[in-house]
Amino acid sequence: MGQTPRYPSVDNRDSASVSGIGRVWQRYTHFIDRTFQFWAILPTVLVLVFLTLQPALRLLEMSFSNVTFAAGREQWEFVGLAHARTMLEDPVVWTALRNTFLYVVVVVVIETVLGLILAFMVSRAGKAGVLYRAVYVIPLLIPPVAIGTIWRLMYDYNYGIINQIFTGLGLEGPLWLADPGLAMVSVVIVDIWHWTSFLFLILLAGVQSLPEDVIEAARVDGATELQIYRRILIPLMAPTILVALMLRTILAFKVFDQIFLLTGGGPGVATEMISLYIFDVFFTQFRLGYGAFLALVTALLITAMVIVYAWVNNRIQRSL
Repeated sequence: MGQTPRYPSVDNRDSASVSGIGRVWQRYTHFIDRTFQFWAILPTVLVLVFLTLQPALRLLEMSFSNVTFAAGREQWEFVGLAHARTMLEDPVVWTALRNTFLYVVVVVVIETVLGLILAFMVSRAGKAGVLYRAVYVIPLLIPPVAIGTIWRLMYDYNYGIINQIFTGLGLEGPLWLADPGLAMVSVVIVDIWHWTSFLFLILLAGVQSLPEDVIEAARVDGATELQIYRRILIPLMAPTILVALMLRTILAFKVFDQIFLLTGGGPGVATEMISLYIFDVFFTQFRLGYGAFLALVTALLITAMVIVYAWVNNRIQRSL
């Protein structure tokens, strides 16, 4: 009888081991695929956390301490909530906060309305829209320091171009930056000129992403242009408008350079903002602990406004 040829046999245990390694490798690659987006941004997140967390903790520590300098060294003394009591008794703080909130509300509302109107107009300008976009963006490209200097010269009582126009019309120009009743208005005008283009760019992107078929369908159904804007375009633009409002509110609440150059917070405290007062407490009065506490309170106020915006945005998203 012939013998059955013998072939190299494969050990079952080796096969099981290979298949087990394959399953582990599949799980590993699947995990990497699912979490790659997190691993990709992890280094950036770690750097940002380090650069943000360490100064924030230092600010928090300073907010509850008195910091003085003696013999070339800083000395820290824990004072608890003493700075909170000082803030409650400090009338300039409340004036600065009132001015800041008034300033934020006025400039954000006006700039948003103007930015939205310009965005709708430019979106319908056809080929000329490219030119309009370039012109409207110019104020945003100029550094705030230059803007403050230019407008301070324009507001000058004797030589400013604005009062020269009044003189040419036979009128006497006002003291724009020295009159307590006009100083805030003058500052608001400069801010509107500077930052409307910022809102315009954000809102223009939202307008250009609106669905044309919905608008055409509304026109076919007989809707007027006013009804299209009120019932279709504005509601569809609500999330974009809210984002623009949030970003501009944060920036407006931290305003410093333009007002510092235009009025320095004066005359008196007519244009005193919380950021200017914190600067004064830090670098003029050298009350580092109190200044840090005011900065902490300002950061908490901005955080609270962002939370409110996020809550409103969630409500809008659910209603759409």
